[in-house]
Amino acid sequence: MTDPIYLDYNATTPVAPEVLDAMLPWLREQFGNPSSTHAYGRRAAQAVATARRQVADLIGAKPHEIVFTGCATESNNLALLGTARSMIETGSAKRHIVISAVEHPAVLAPAIQLRAQGWDVTVLPVDALGRVSAEQVAKVLRDDTALVSIMHANNEVGTLQPIPEIAAVTSQRGIHLHTDAAQSAGKVPLNVDALGVDLLTLAGHKFYAPKGIGALYVREGTPILAVLHGADQEHGLRPGTENVAAIVALGAAAALVNASLETMAAHMLILRDQLHQALIAAIPGLQLNGHPEQRLPNTLHVSFPGVSGRLLLAEVADVLAASVGSACHSEHDAVSGVLAAMGVDATRAAGAVRLSVGRMTTSDEIHRAAKSLATAWQSLLAR
Repeated sequence: MTDPIYLDYNATTPVAPEVLDAMLPWLREQFGNPSSTHAYGRRAAQAVATARRQVADLIGAKPHEIVFTGCATESNNLALLGTARSMIETGSAKRHIVISAVEHPAVLAPAIQLRAQGWDVTVLPVDALGRVSAEQVAKVLRDDTALVSIMHANNEVGTLQPIPEIAAVTSQRGIHLHTDAAQSAGKVPLNVDALGVDLLTLAGHKFYAPKGIGALYVREGTPILAVLHGADQEHGLRPGTENVAAIVALGAAAALVNASLETMAAHMLILRDQLHQALIAAIPGLQLNGHPEQRLPNTLHVSFPGVSGRLLLAEVADVLAASVGSACHSEHDAVSGVLAAMGVDATRAAGAVRLSVGRMTTSDEIHRAAKSLATAWQSLLAR
């Protein structure tokens, strides 16, 4: 049986062959602990150092500003809870953070935890396209604001936030800025200085590395303390013996997407727009969710009129693998938190489907996917 066409790259990506090749020796013969001083340990330590440089190069950072973590969720928790711990431990009176209404649960959940601990959390609304503005951020900043955390690109609709403009506001007030860029790497250029951020989250499995590895960029001088307790690996911010094989894979993936970013972004944009145009031609009333221009080049989030997105994807399950959006985990047509924050009504939200292309997607797959979705939509309407 032929595998379905994969259009769920925002959920996870396959491990690139080049990345797997780089990783395998560190699962076989190169098994040393990077903290050991003998030859095995030194080789492992060098491999980690090389990967740290590769990840730093991807985002325009310095190698010592990269902290390897187990995933983007851990990075986000470290960014928020580590900043909070730093405020507490240093005697700062700052107890206010700002997030947006469309943040991933990996940012929302630690923010809620801080609220339970007495912190004040401001949740900024987004407009109908899923964006916050620098003006909105400026209005809610206070003398006791410790951190602003606004995602770079939304994982559902793909909308890009105006991070440089927000950074101009926060830096003027001496407030640190974190962005969850898990969905951005390998799709759009990332440069920490151009963005103006102090903390930035990466997830390996979103750009062709395996699951279980991530990174947090911490700008030199940014106040942050560890939230796990142990030895002093990763500059004392993330204790635990390093997962060398996964770290090597993350570095290889960073180098891969960095070398081909412009070409791959153009490739994904062409295919995404081909898919969109094909669906528009076949499905009257199809609606785009998210910003029409300021969004990821690989992401197409659309609402199919008159049908359930969940049932539509079930209808094409043998042909196509996609999702209704990561915030909708039930078997029912629940409105995702992101779409609700954007003011999308329940009927339109019920018909929503997220289609995301990747490096391996072909034009032929796009053609077949569009045809299958259109046929399934017509079939469901006729029932």
